[in-house]
Amino acid sequence: QILKKMQTPTPTTAPTTTTTSTKSEKEKSLAGELYWANDPELYQDRINCRLLLEKYNGTSRVNLEERSKILGQLFGSGGGGAYIEPDFRCDYGYNIHVGKNFYMNFNCVILDCAKITIGDDVLCGPSVQIYAATHPIDSYARTREPVLELAKPITIGNRVWLGGGCIICPGVTIGDGSTVAAGAVVTKNVPPNVVVGGNPAKIIKQIPPSEEQTSSDSTPKQQ
Repeated sequence: QILKKMQTPTPTTAPTTTTTSTKSEKEKSLAGELYWANDPELYQDRINCRLLLEKYNGTSRVNLEERSKILGQLFGSGGGGAYIEPDFRCDYGYNIHVGKNFYMNFNCVILDCAKITIGDDVLCGPSVQIYAATHPIDSYARTREPVLELAKPITIGNRVWLGGGCIICPGVTIGDGSTVAAGAVVTKNVPPNVVVGGNPAKIIKQIPPSEEQTSSDSTPKQQ
């Protein structure tokens, strides 16, 4: 689908649909509505993103300042403090918002056609895939011209660990302190402080409170 987007000549006018809307195609995508991905604005945004990714993925391991600068330009917020091993891929970049101490290992992909919100102290293993992009399940709706797509936002809480090769599907929220096992396919929301695994991912066990959390919870609060 990405290849098709890149190879399709840039159109000059939006397709005619059965509904009338004053929203731009970008606004529709962020609102969870059917949208036209080959809209000229979105097409150019993807090109701009690819150019930044080419620069980032070509940087030297020792040039951390340049990497931080590029991620700051690429992400909607928080990119300057992130550490991501190349190669890294995303659709737009500006829909990605990360918290403090974000780490992502090699060969990860974020399809940020909708907003991706990631909390503090999040770790991602290699080949993690985070997909906000999706398509209508009606085969005619997703193949006839104009080809319209959908996107659903994803939220990942604080102190989450995403194991290598896991897939986070559109519209999912993962609660604080949870772990997603390697290779898991997460199709539904994950509560805080659990381990999930499998395809589709299910809760494997609860994570007991850490000593630090217990100590914090037991500290008397000022009245």
